[in-house]
Amino acid sequence: MNERGLSPYSAPLLIAGVDEAGRGPLAGPVFAAAVILDPERPIAGLADSKKLSAASREMLAPVIRERCRAWGMGLADAEEIDALNILGATWLAMRRALLALAVPPGHVRVDGNRCPSGVALGFSCTWQAEVGGDARVAEISAASILAKTARDAWMCRAAQVYPGYGFDRHKGYPTPSHVQALARLGPCRLHRRSFAPVKSLDHPASPATD
Repeated sequence: MNERGLSPYSAPLLIAGVDEAGRGPLAGPVFAAAVILDPERPIAGLADSKKLSAASREMLAPVIRERCRAWGMGLADAEEIDALNILGATWLAMRRALLALAVPPGHVRVDGNRCPSGVALGFSCTWQAEVGGDARVAEISAASILAKTARDAWMCRAAQVYPGYGFDRHKGYPTPSHVQALARLGPCRLHRRSFAPVKSLDHPASPATD
């Protein structure tokens, strides 16, 4: 036993990092990823996904999935965002990501200043909110990269189903071209009706886009 009363043969505490992508867009789901890294298989180049180029994120994502101990992905769609508000939907996506992990973590570090509820997760763990954690905590950086690349790929596929909005270019964020397309075509099923300026548009999407 060591001075903390732990056996030297005790299993190490599994730490999951959790982060989201897609809180600000006008359309599409909010994604969340949970990652448990393997300390024996370090990954160089982990950083806040927003600070990395798209090419760097795409290069790192498969490395993270291959080298980590476990990873999970969750999302909440536009209807859930409208029903719960974006914070509630983000926490729902985070819980779904944690539930998707192959092994349960003993400690969860979440990017931001608050953590989702751990009720009914099926495992007990401690929680820690990390402001700016996506830039400081390797597990959260890895989660931010997986969430961002997964959401970007989802929006690129959505662009084929809902042409005209440019989802493959702006990923649902309120760029001038997206706002112009929204005013011209009206919202489609992927748009968040509770978000301005979507909620101010009362004309339905045309059959060609919905």
